[in-house]
Amino acid sequence: MGGWTGQLLRVNLTKKSVKVEPLNMIWARDFIGGRGLAARYLFAEMDPRVDALSPENKLLFATGPLTGTNASCGARYMVVTKGALTGAITTSNSGGHWGPELKFAGYDMVIVEGKASEPVYLWVYDEEVEIRDARHLWGKTTWQTEDTIREESGVPDAVVASIGPAGERLVRFACIINDRHRAAGRSGVGAVMGSKNLKAIALRGTRGVTVADPRAFLEATWLGKARMAKNPVTGSGFARFGTLATMDPINEVGALPTLNHRHGQFEGVKQIGAGALKKSGRLLTNKACFACTIACGRVTKVTGEGAARYLIHTSRKNWALAAEGPEYENAWSLGADCGVSDQDAVLMANYLCNELGMDPISMGVTVAAAMELFEKGVLTERQCGIALRFGSGEALIKMVEETGWRRGFGDELAEGSMRFTRKFGHPELFMGVKGQEFPAYDPRGLQGMGLGYATSNRGACHLRAFTAGAEVFGKMDRTATEGKAELTKKLQDTGAAAFDAPGLCSFVDSAVGPKEVVPMLVAATGIPYTVEELLKIGERIHNLERLWNLRAGFTAKDDTLPPRMLTEPPPSGPSAGMVSRLREMLPHYYEIRGWDAEGRPTPAKLAELGLA
Repeated sequence: MGGWTGQLLRVNLTKKSVKVEPLNMIWARDFIGGRGLAARYLFAEMDPRVDALSPENKLLFATGPLTGTNASCGARYMVVTKGALTGAITTSNSGGHWGPELKFAGYDMVIVEGKASEPVYLWVYDEEVEIRDARHLWGKTTWQTEDTIREESGVPDAVVASIGPAGERLVRFACIINDRHRAAGRSGVGAVMGSKNLKAIALRGTRGVTVADPRAFLEATWLGKARMAKNPVTGSGFARFGTLATMDPINEVGALPTLNHRHGQFEGVKQIGAGALKKSGRLLTNKACFACTIACGRVTKVTGEGAARYLIHTSRKNWALAAEGPEYENAWSLGADCGVSDQDAVLMANYLCNELGMDPISMGVTVAAAMELFEKGVLTERQCGIALRFGSGEALIKMVEETGWRRGFGDELAEGSMRFTRKFGHPELFMGVKGQEFPAYDPRGLQGMGLGYATSNRGACHLRAFTAGAEVFGKMDRTATEGKAELTKKLQDTGAAAFDAPGLCSFVDSAVGPKEVVPMLVAATGIPYTVEELLKIGERIHNLERLWNLRAGFTAKDDTLPPRMLTEPPPSGPSAGMVSRLREMLPHYYEIRGWDAEGRPTPAKLAELGLA
């Protein structure tokens, strides 16, 4: 056996116990690892109806058999749980070095159960595993937490995944940060971690990863790297501009959500886009995760007047040092969706989300909803503590800071935009699905993205089915509905099995697909997977997650979009007059999925997938 280490750590915080268990290799064979294998464990071990913030919820950190190998971009780990933001099964994906380090320590997965009576962190150094006191870390930011653990442990190269004040205070969209800037970012996994009084998991591993056939594995990985080097996206585009390069073309076709998704274009792209960031001198260099040949990360710095204009009152540094970001999603949510074209404000808000431990997508969309409520007169300056107008960098930064600490009006925003807009009487202003805010693609201008959002098991997500690749950068008509159900299903299944389960970054999919991933998996694990079997595993994972959500209380009624997307077209631009035609696509999607009219997998489909 190769790829897998063959064992996991089970940590019960209530009992203060740690146990090493053998990995269920039958499940590993059928679900591979990462998102798939963790979902299988969660499905078997937990009642989906429990409160996401209760001790009964479980928090799983899972790698794949390619995590920690020299497969290009084999750095990913998954956090799987019941999301604090959504109540649905969620998988939050992160890169950096934490996932490989868990494998190097000898474990494929960590399952966290219960709740500690006081703040703790988990220390793992190969076979040395301890639950340690973290009361002195409670209240520290993610960056301070990493530095403190390394210093006090005497292990300067320990890799740390931690929550910040947002996770401690149960901000519904709190995330888990590792390597200072890499995030398991969506659905509130950081709040679940905070609910367990678990501040961090620190790792140091020295064992490496074994593969079944080293020669075949090297051949397969080098073939994949050669394809990526020749591809204009993975070979040069993301290295030069990062994902922020996506902003201009999405804006050009009228699919860049602006001012809480009222419009599809933003004039301020010229100030916050990839070219502007590079021209301003604030982009210092790019940065890569473990084993990455793309290096899409952005290292930036706010200098001069910007650093003086936006002082962060809860940070002693006030961003005097370089930090990472923003990537496309963050620049959009904190920029275009809030109408903010001030590059320094967007940069600082992004840094602040990382340090406090919050998802910038949900943060920005929630602020945008609040700005629309302020514009309508529902909210007042007295309530918010500032004039919460679209375009205000000062208001943006104040709201991000207050939300992370649950202070002032930030305590309201910390519940996420679904709960927030309901409380203030305008639930129609929530821009998301299943409680999770939209990412940076307007489903009115990109019909496939709307179907992908509506049917994503973890709530609105661009990574589960990135149809924009075909609709904007390919040859598929973005305004048409034909073929979008087939494309969405294919992308959902492929992403689950070819990238999320093995432990690969989804960005490789521009150059590498199942045909290239299968030889890596076969050589790593020694199991003779085929392309057809890999896609079947992806379908199995998606259906298992669907079953979990059905048990949690979700129904076909939750496979929908906000009224604005279905009935209110953008007033101008290339997508003017268009709405999402989700209702035309959804029945066909159910049909090709093998689900009934109510969105439930049929007995025949479950039997076919081995889920009956």
